[in-house]
Amino acid sequence: MLRDPLERIGRYRLERRLGAGGFGVVWLAHDDVLDATVAVKVLSENWIDRLDIRERFLSEARLLRKADSNRVVQVYDIGELPDGRPYFVMEYADGGTLADRIEAGVLPVAEALRLTALAARGAAALHEAGIVHRDIKPSNVLLRTTPGGADRVLLADLGLAKSLAQASGLTIAAGSAGYTPPEQAQPGSGIDARADVYSLGALGHHLVTGSVPGPPGKVERPDRLRTDVGPDVGRALLRAMEPDRERRWPTAAAFATELDRLAEEASGGRVPGPRRRRHVALLTLTGLVVACAVAATAVLLTRGPAPRTLRVGDGTGRITVEVPASWGGQLRDSGWNPRALGLQDGKEPGLVVANHLARWQNLGSGVDGAFIGLSEHGDVTGEVRAITHPGCHYAGSRAYSGARWHGLVRTWDGCAGEDGPLIEAALTAAGGAGQPQVYVQIRQESGDDDTADGVIGSVRLKA
Repeated sequence: MLRDPLERIGRYRLERRLGAGGFGVVWLAHDDVLDATVAVKVLSENWIDRLDIRERFLSEARLLRKADSNRVVQVYDIGELPDGRPYFVMEYADGGTLADRIEAGVLPVAEALRLTALAARGAAALHEAGIVHRDIKPSNVLLRTTPGGADRVLLADLGLAKSLAQASGLTIAAGSAGYTPPEQAQPGSGIDARADVYSLGALGHHLVTGSVPGPPGKVERPDRLRTDVGPDVGRALLRAMEPDRERRWPTAAAFATELDRLAEEASGGRVPGPRRRRHVALLTLTGLVVACAVAATAVLLTRGPAPRTLRVGDGTGRITVEVPASWGGQLRDSGWNPRALGLQDGKEPGLVVANHLARWQNLGSGVDGAFIGLSEHGDVTGEVRAITHPGCHYAGSRAYSGARWHGLVRTWDGCAGEDGPLIEAALTAAGGAGQPQVYVQIRQESGDDDTADGVIGSVRLKA
């Protein structure tokens, strides 16, 4: 931190601390002369007597200026505090970082590819200026909103960057775990622009899958971590992360071109995936439950003492389903909005029945119950294939074939530490009719496929 609680640095009025890195502290500030918001990076006071660190700090500002690209953070000014510490003034990225975007929830595939392509074009601008970044990762990729509301992607933090001439003879290892190519982790091997291509591949892998990739040569295929990732996407990302740099994309620009093509395919529907949803998990339980209004306790349709199962129906009378009697404590029966699944906006018949509805919205709370939603439009199966639940482990999918329904069943477990499975199904009539379709979601504190299949098979629709 600054030695004194300074309120100003030159003409820049400090507002709040944004963060700190290995050698500097970054402040949000206001340029009173130009009436503009800026970011000011100041050398940390514990490095004030290290001339080599001071030179490295100033080198970052010089390299940012040398890049002279709107895809890289711009440097506006440079100066020195009274105690001798240098500072430089940069444009402020008001949209946070890609690390923030990842924390907000798993991204749609097309958006993840688009953001990676933009970062790759930023790296290409550095390479054209004769600079290799050496530390591309989500926290070093910034977002700045444009007047039209779109994201402008900026590469930042060139603290490890070098000129390509210097990089060819580097003898010191550098980088961040999961993003570092093997040649960069081995002192004395020398690097070139393809080191950044590897890091960009790791960035894309992280954005697509939601997890940091493994070490070089042991990177998990993206389609094994997320089911709506097509094989072409996996091949493109893994090619960027080839341990042998001769087998990688030859340039960041070439990688960006392929990512743009794949993003267009994904957004156009060739690769099943979520669409038009940003900054949130691809599907949340909350989105489904909130769509259903609160109704009375479950309507018991199965007669007789101490039933093992009970049949409940929605408010329109179109849907009924049979569940274990212990699940039937509470019912919400007034419908749902298929938009929660990525389908056409509107209200359709739906219900959720559970022993503790208040727990349904939290994947970390144990609950037994089922949601059934009818859809008269769209591809329910395609949307179910695209669902990703952050914090859950995907346990695989299987085909379901019963007397009334055929469809796809997908299973998740370990959600927020809970052992019970989360099961989802997309159903179409066994007779082959395309519409209507049914979406089923089942939560169990403990259970098996037989219980879930019994619930699925019991779903009935009235015309």
